Amino acid sequence: MPPLKVRIWRGAREGAFVSYEVPRLASQSVLDVVTYVQRSLDPSLSYRFSCRVGMCGSCAMSVNGVARWTCRTHVSKVTSDAADDVLELAPLSNLPIIKDLTTDMSEFFDKWARAKGQFTGTLTRNDEFSNVKPDSPERKKVDAAIECIGCGVCYASCDTVTWRPDYLGPAALNRAWSLVNDVRDAAQNDRLKSVAGDAGCHACHTHTTCSERCPKGLEPTAGISGLKRLTARAAIRGELD
Repeated sequence: MPPLKVRIWRGAREGAFVSYEVPRLASQSVLDVVTYVQRSLDPSLSYRFSCRVGMCGSCAMSVNGVARWTCRTHVSKVTSDAADDVLELAPLSNLPIIKDLTTDMSEFFDKWARAKGQFTGTLTRNDEFSNVKPDSPERKKVDAAIECIGCGVCYASCDTVTWRPDYLGPAALNRAWSLVNDVRDAAQNDRLKSVAGDAGCHACHTHTTCSERCPKGLEPTAGISGLKRLTARAAIRGELD
């Protein structure tokens, strides 16, 4: 097989793409390609990875213009065997670049905090556990959103974040939706206030890209729509004043 041609973003915001050639292998992941470049061709290449099996999400980057987990993306899925086909890798969009393929996730997680993404309970360690039955409607609503691991793929894919950098983004709002549906949480009103502002859920244009590209198969768009309904009802009742 002909070698795989790869273009990788190098530098920070003012960087450029650099070309490499990597041997093609059977069942080769995009992360395998990046690792080969760093270990065999250019040890100065900066990127993130951890688990390599789709559990942590830290290896997410832009692959041929689409945000993906590189450990779970096979080269054969995003390129052909043609000798002139090129695999292009870049850091996630909508996040500041630290170096090469590594982005600064600080504002991504700061927005989780702004959306009140932390659980607020009423029980102490001395109380009995608050049980929510697995087959209950309350649990099913939470399960639809709770599996997010904060990889940033939806955030990097969101056009609204690109247009409005202050927008909370699909990950933070999805987290808020999971907590709004948690019957054990005691900060519901404050959370609805935090996501009802100008840069909150109502800024979403419902392009559904976040849901289409979520590697976990979650539906942030549906959660954001739910937040729109709840905040509208709360506003009518005067609970957001």
